[in-house]
Amino acid sequence: MLNKKTFNEAKELDYSSVQKAIGILLSFVPENKPTGTLQLSTSLGLNKSTVSRLIQVLVHFGLIQQDEASRKYSLGRTAALLGKAVEGSQTDRLIRFARPEIEYLRDTVGESVCCEVVLSGVNKVIAEAIGPPPLSVTFEESLAIHVAAGAKAILAFVDPDVVDSMIKGELERFTETTITDVKLFKDQLREIKLDGIAYDRGEANRDVHAVSAPVFNQVKEPIAAISICVPASRGDKILNKKVVAELKKAAGRLSEHLFPPG
Repeated sequence: MLNKKTFNEAKELDYSSVQKAIGILLSFVPENKPTGTLQLSTSLGLNKSTVSRLIQVLVHFGLIQQDEASRKYSLGRTAALLGKAVEGSQTDRLIRFARPEIEYLRDTVGESVCCEVVLSGVNKVIAEAIGPPPLSVTFEESLAIHVAAGAKAILAFVDPDVVDSMIKGELERFTETTITDVKLFKDQLREIKLDGIAYDRGEANRDVHAVSAPVFNQVKEPIAAISICVPASRGDKILNKKVVAELKKAAGRLSEHLFPPG
């Protein structure tokens, strides 16, 4: 706990101290690896007593927490709540801009369309536009990232270390076309990065095929994907050049709406 003396010191932190405190927090990004005071002091080039004092403040406000057994620190509950707040606002904005694009694309190609993101290592559908009956695809709320076209379109453009943190060991098989070998999956991601398009040819559900294109932010990082999903009986449709071209245009327009060029 933060004692009264340290709390009073915290209220008087100068700009330099704030910078150092932020540096401590950023030391846990992206993996939130448990770290000790000495290691933080060494990596940041700060005096150990300074790091200890700032840690007490951060612990008090729940931004970092200490494991009683190892005595090491990691990001705390308040940091998680801040992350969820940011994630929630970004998702709401993404949904608002994605909806007209996926509805337009649905009407253009005559198939079900959705917008997908990767959250907590899982592929999530955040907006959907269901195609016309009688044979139209509906969407599962979440899918494993190694079988979802949307997740593959996103992962193909992220840092390989991030992919490594999500993809470990034998991958679960869902159908006869599911890729279960990690090396083959990473090979597929490299191909997707070259083509700019990802496919799910019945890998999650043998009755459904999909094609997906990534949506990028202003620094060309993937934040989402737009996917067209069709019944397996119309699986060849996702290979149609005109359909793929319309998909890429929709993903490009969404990127521009979200992050207008300077």
